[in-house]
Amino acid sequence: MSEDYYEILGVKKDASKDEIKKAYWRLAQKHHPDKSGGEAEKFKKINEAYQILSDEEKRAQYDQFGQTFEKAQAQGGFSGFENFRDWASFMEAMRERQETETQREEFGFGDLGSIFEDFFGFSSSSPRTKREKIDIEKEISIDFQEAVFGKEAEIEIERFIVCSDCQGNGREPGSSLLTCDICKGKGVVFKISQTFFGSFRTTTTCPKCQGEGRIFEKRCKNCEGEGKIKKRETIRVKIPAGIDDGGTLRIIGQGHVRKRGKGKGDLYLHVRVKPHKYFTRKGDDIYSQEEIS
Repeated sequence: MSEDYYEILGVKKDASKDEIKKAYWRLAQKHHPDKSGGEAEKFKKINEAYQILSDEEKRAQYDQFGQTFEKAQAQGGFSGFENFRDWASFMEAMRERQETETQREEFGFGDLGSIFEDFFGFSSSSPRTKREKIDIEKEISIDFQEAVFGKEAEIEIERFIVCSDCQGNGREPGSSLLTCDICKGKGVVFKISQTFFGSFRTTTTCPKCQGEGRIFEKRCKNCEGEGKIKKRETIRVKIPAGIDDGGTLRIIGQGHVRKRGKGKGDLYLHVRVKPHKYFTRKGDDIYSQEEIS
């Protein structure tokens, strides 16, 4: 008679999905074959138990049929690695584990890649880069007459512009551009790791040059190497005649400049039309209500 799945994971039969997941990752880390003292057979049982208990439908069948359910799974070719048939799916499951911040803290994983480093000796992913926001959104209010006939408005915005000292390249004037000594100019670094699943070559963005392949001898003091500085400016924008309340104008190239001057974003102007004392607008028509004696 095989072991009870709940006993394998060390949880009660009414355990929540979170409790089951936490128990699984704790035991998987402890018994992984690549770790000192790890047991392949134990790891397989832990994996098998988790595949059943983490799936609501399979768990319900297991709770109802017990060992009969296990035999049916075996006849159907069930494997403890059912959901991990290839390296990509296993890595994806690991990434899902990483994305749960509270669990990382509870298990003491110091950074995003620690579980990979513990199991396999390398980090699964490169540091996440925050997406650069280059578009600007702003709201303005105009009078009813201005919406009907159009106008040219002065808009004050605060945006990043090209650094005047380094002309947007981020390098201190007069200093040199050097080949990155970590990646040797490739922009990426490679590592080969021997794991329970075989040998794997991983490629990650170079942490020193951030994929550029080159580094500055000295960073620009004015922009701290960003190639851009923040400035408040006033621009003139043409509001077209007939614009609707709630309409949005896109002014191309009037957003933030990208880091190190690599392109510009756009300005999105959301227009609010003030109500008129006598007139209302419906589509292209203007209405006025008057008393006629």
